[in-house]
Order: sequence, then structure tokens, then C-alpha cells
Amino acid sequence: MAGATATHPQETSSGGLLTGQRRSQTKLEVDKLFRICVKQQGSDLHLKTGKPPMIRYKGDIRQLDLPVLNAREMEKLLMPMLTEHQIRIFEKDGGADFAHVVEMEDGKTRRFRVNMLKQRGDLGLVARLVNDVIPTFDKLFLPPILADVCMHHQGLIIFAGITGSGKTTSIGSMLNYINSLRRCHILTIEDPIEFVYTDDKAVINQREVGIDVSTWAVALKHAMREDPDVMLVGEMRDHETFEAAVHAAETGHLVFGTIHANTAPSTIGRILDLFPIAMHNAIRQTLTFNLKAIVAQKLIKTTPEWQAKGTFRVPINEVLLFNPAVRKAVSEGNDARLVDLIKVSEAEGMQDFTKALKDRVEADMITREAAFEVAPNPDALKMALKGIKLPVSGLA
Repeated sequence: MAGATATHPQETSSGGLLTGQRRSQTKLEVDKLFRICVKQQGSDLHLKTGKPPMIRYKGDIRQLDLPVLNAREMEKLLMPMLTEHQIRIFEKDGGADFAHVVEMEDGKTRRFRVNMLKQRGDLGLVARLVNDVIPTFDKLFLPPILADVCMHHQGLIIFAGITGSGKTTSIGSMLNYINSLRRCHILTIEDPIEFVYTDDKAVINQREVGIDVSTWAVALKHAMREDPDVMLVGEMRDHETFEAAVHAAETGHLVFGTIHANTAPSTIGRILDLFPIAMHNAIRQTLTFNLKAIVAQKLIKTTPEWQAKGTFRVPINEVLLFNPAVRKAVSEGNDARLVDLIKVSEAEGMQDFTKALKDRVEADMITREAAFEVAPNPDALKMALKGIKLPVSGLA
């Protein structure tokens, strides 16, 4: 499989959306803190006024042995990171998302996904270190069925989960898998770009909102004129984005998107919430014809034994594939039936969170306590760990 490295994409310095180059291409004082985060194996950097710099290490927030940052120091550190366009967004919205590239002492670069924010009137920053190589399915411990999901040439694939659950990394692994197999055009619309792909079999174009294109709406409008085979539309945060994703799926494209939902079955309701009630029946029919899979994901800290091997967190996946029975249930509004349909369809590659958690506990990858903390149905997990299968009902 071809690698995907976090090298910085080329940018124009005139005639585009922004004037001047990105601030992340120049040397900044704040980069010293980003480098410390990398050297100390932190996954995230946290900067808060009135606190010393902090990193997330092996899942926990830890303060660095550095002085407290006051409001003046924070402004001097953070504001030079922003482009003029990002400053306008920050002043308007009270926050801004962007990618930041840091050059290390050895000349290599590391890429961060950054959110700059205001809290209680003061500046703050949270930055996630992005892997410089996209891991394979095996390295991420993703369900093997996702390789089959990638083989669809048309339809909608949704990853569900909370912020920080690893959805972007999992989708990145799937896109890079397609990149290694298909001579096609992959188009991504991102805010910001996180992974930067290297063309293998596929040609990949990545558009960053605010840098390469002015808005999501414009990017989605242009997408249909750019001859994509596979598209990543990012977070489906409103009905306009969802409708654009569905339109792309209906016209013969394979479309990946993300949404904030706790489980695969509950994702249906979360999508319907984007629309007025009068449209729900029509949206159900649209989902029936276009959805290929919903993959819900949680990220859990591993046991000390696995941390010693270099794996600090592992994804837990619930997989709902749209076979005829699932399509019928969604079409009829019988979402409660989806829970049991997943259980009886394990042979097809489906699995619920209970099975996923049970498998991780039995492999000693996560502790029982960690599993029960996130289990949607603790009683079912307790029975599963005892080897007792609960009866499946409501499938008549």
C-alpha cells in the first residue's frame, strides 16, 4: 500500500483566496511547544491562559514543566499562526480550525489539526498531532469487512462517532486502500486537510475550505464538475451538506462522510434531525437506496501490555451493512429492529458494540472496566463475557 505523508500541499501566494502564504510555513515561537509535544510523544497539545502548556500522553492530560502562559503571551504565541482569512473567521465565530505544519530539528515536518478558541474571553488552542503515515486496516485493528465496503463503486458510507473517536484516521485508511487498488479520481473536501495522500493507482485532489475554495457549498457545487469517482465530504453538519453527498451518491459516486452519533442504528435518527419532519419519509427512501454502510466508532485506551507494544488506544467499531432486511427496516421506519438485525448478520460482517467490546476484552487489548464505561448495553456485555447470548426478537 502506498504511504500518505504529511508533507505540506503547495499553495499560491497571489490571486487566490488568501493574500500571502500560510503562517505555518514560517518559523513561529509557538512551534517550540509543538516540537516538545512531538518529542514527548503527546497526541494533543493544549494551551490555556493561566496554565502551563499541556499535552495528552497515553490518553491523559499532563502539564509540561514550563511557566504559566498569561493572556499577553498567549496572544503573541497564537495570533501569528492565523492567515488574514482565518483571522476574519476567528473574529466572527470565536474560533477557527486549520492545519499547522511544524519543521522538526531533523528537517522532517509534522502536521497538526488545530482549533484556536476563546474561553472566558481569553485565547486558547487545542492541536491534534496527525500521523505522518496513514496506518493500514491491520495497524488500526479495523474490522476486515471494511475492505469489502471499499469495493463499492457507488453509494454513501457514513462514519459515526464523537469528536476525537478516530473517524478521520479510519476513513483515511479506507481511502488509501482504494488508492492502492483502483485507477480512479479521489476528491476530498476538508476543513482543514489532515492527511496528505500520495497518488498510487488513483489520482487524488484535496481541497481545503478557506484555502483552496471559499465555502463548503462552493466546493460541493464544483465537485460534480471535477469528474470524481470517490469523494470525501467531511462532516455532514447540515441538510445542505447531506443533500449534496446523497446527490453525488445517486449520480454514481462512492461518497464518504462523518456525523456525530453514538451508534450505527441511532445514526438514522441523527440524519433525520437535519430535516423538517415533513421530509422524513422521503429521506428514509433516499437512505434506503443510497446507504451502503454505517460504521460507528469509539476510541478506548488499551491495557498496559498493549501500550508497551506501542498501541495506546484502539477503535471499537459497530458495523451496519445495508442488506435487504436493513433497507426494509429503514424504509418502514422500524429503526429499533436494526439492533437485532446486526446481531443476526455477523456472518455478513456486521457487528454491534457488544461483540466488538467482548472481542477486545478477550484479546486483553482493553480492560473490562474500560469496556463497561462505554458499553451502550452493559447487561448485554456482561452476558456476552460469560458466554451467554441473549435471544433476538422482533425479526418476524
